[in-house]
Amino acid sequence: MSKGEREHWNHRYATEGVRTTDPAAFLVEIAEYLPVASKILDVGGGSGRNAVWLARHGHRVTIADISTAGLELAEEAAKAAGVEVATILMDFDADPFPRGPWDVIVDFHFIKRHLFPAFYTALRPGGLLVFCRATLRNLERNERPPRPYLLQTGEGWDLLEDFELLIAREGWSIEGRHEFEALAQVPATD
Repeated sequence: MSKGEREHWNHRYATEGVRTTDPAAFLVEIAEYLPVASKILDVGGGSGRNAVWLARHGHRVTIADISTAGLELAEEAAKAAGVEVATILMDFDADPFPRGPWDVIVDFHFIKRHLFPAFYTALRPGGLLVFCRATLRNLERNERPPRPYLLQTGEGWDLLEDFELLIAREGWSIEGRHEFEALAQVPATD
C-alpha cells in the first residue's frame, strides 16, 4: 500500500499542483495558543501550506510526508517565502515516527488512526496536537476525501481520549467541509 500511496500523491501533485498556499483556517484561529518559536512537526504536510506559514511566524517546522513531489513543492514554497522548513520523506505505516520531543504536532486532513499514541509519546509534557479531519457528513457536499479517510461522527473525541482537549468541535468549517477540529494537550505531568 505504501508504494501505491506514494505514487498516488506524487501523481496528484504532478497533475493538480498546489491547490492552495493559504494556511488552514483553524490553524490561523488557534495560532495564539502555540508557544513562541515552537519545534513543530507537520504530519502529512504535503506541499507545505501550513508549514511555511508557521515558519514565517517564527516556528521551527519539519514536514513528514510520503510524497517526494509534495516535499519538493514545500521546499520551493519555503525558499520563495524566505524561511527554512525541514523535510522527512517517510511512510507512516512502515517507518518509525520522527523522534521528539515536539512542542506541537500539526495534523491537517491526514488520517492514520494508529498514530495517535505516537503523537502523545512524541510530544513534550504540555505539548499540543492540532488536528483537523473531515467527517462522514462531509460527503453531503463534497466528494473528497472518500469514505475510508473520513471520521465517523464522534470519532475525533475517541482518538484524543488521552489528551486534554482545549478546543474540540465538529461541524461545517468556513472552508466548506464538515470537520472535527481539535487543539489537544498532553498533560504537563503524567
